[in-house]
Amino acid sequence: MEINADYTSFVAMGDSFTEGMSDGLPDGSYRGWADLLAARLAARTPGFRYANLAVRGKLIGQIVAEQSQPAAAMGADLVTLVGGLNDVLRPKCDVGRVCALLEEAAGRVAPSCKQLVLMRSPGRQGPVLERFRPRMEQLFAFIDELAERHGALVVDLFASRSLADPRMWAQDRLHLNAEGHRRVAEAVWQALGYDAEFDWDAPLPAFVRPGWRARRTSDVRFAREHLVPWIGRRITGRSSGDGRPPKRPDLLPYDG
Repeated sequence: MEINADYTSFVAMGDSFTEGMSDGLPDGSYRGWADLLAARLAARTPGFRYANLAVRGKLIGQIVAEQSQPAAAMGADLVTLVGGLNDVLRPKCDVGRVCALLEEAAGRVAPSCKQLVLMRSPGRQGPVLERFRPRMEQLFAFIDELAERHGALVVDLFASRSLADPRMWAQDRLHLNAEGHRRVAEAVWQALGYDAEFDWDAPLPAFVRPGWRARRTSDVRFAREHLVPWIGRRITGRSSGDGRPPKRPDLLPYDG
């Protein structure tokens, strides 16, 4: 595969997945796959610039309204656009409208960049994923069509068996942990044509399931710390990203 060594700038668009939420660093910040990818690209290119416009909780309409125009105006070489999953995981969703909005975002940023990257988002194993699988598959099939129209790359994380492993997910069961983000960064790296550093979809060692008591303790903690607040936001119409600015709103040199 041909190596692309000339990306000098990178803009990431999306929601919490691209913002990089995980178990967190000691200082309370997050370092997700987009940050890891930017660091690797910066190591190859002096003066490399990076912006991350993603904000947790954003729906695809908000990504279009708040991120697509700024991203297009930046004129970065590389743009990643990941969105729509927050929409299809809601009780009521017009998947056709989600696809139309995603197409609007792609149509706005694709002409301004050298390479657009889209993704089939990963999904954790379990009954929640199965319930929404038809919607997700409809969205991901459209993403493939969208990529053909715009010459975009598609990184298929949904088909990954390793990323479906619960051990790749943070305690909130909604976001990848540090190892999950490391693997996504490698998957995008390879999709861009760079030499592989490791097999990003290699399965984890055999899993020894915790005992009943440990599982119930984990479930209670999850419900108290993550599920109940999430339900509260849904009932009141709030989002975890309300009032929160992008983590890197400007296309500036990346120092790691």
